[in-house]
Amino acid sequence: MKKVTITTEFSVFENKEQLPSEIKDLMEMAIEVRKKAYAPYSKFKVGAAILLDNGKIVLGSNQENAAYPSGLCAERVAIFQAGAIYPDAKILKLAISATSDEKPVTSPIPPCGSCRQSIAEYEFKQKTPIEIFFMGESGEIYKSDSLTNLLPLVFDKNYL
Repeated sequence: MKKVTITTEFSVFENKEQLPSEIKDLMEMAIEVRKKAYAPYSKFKVGAAILLDNGKIVLGSNQENAAYPSGLCAERVAIFQAGAIYPDAKILKLAISATSDEKPVTSPIPPCGSCRQSIAEYEFKQKTPIEIFFMGESGEIYKSDSLTNLLPLVFDKNYL
């Protein structure tokens, strides 16, 4: 038996003011769209904003359902919408912001496992990394240069 060590690296911004202006604007859009989330069950609202290589921005917020598996996370709402409306565009950047009606969220909130797999599919499809910025409602913002930092052992079509 042998052991394998996998390491990842993130850039950390102390707050939104430290972000490059383009990313700060994208994060502000994620914050605004999270206010439109439909989250009556979890009371946990997430917003996502995607910048495409054609300059378009696509937004998404989480949409819950009483039958829990039927809902969708903000990241997948945005990424699937981008794929449907702009199928040939590449996703350059993804900004994510989360908040809770129950307690302050000051830690960066990364995409869930299902969202990571969906982002991985688009990163694989377009053959270029997607920069991912994520935060809570305030506080630090993490930047990942690629989805592979969040999901280093990604499952893709090469396994099929």
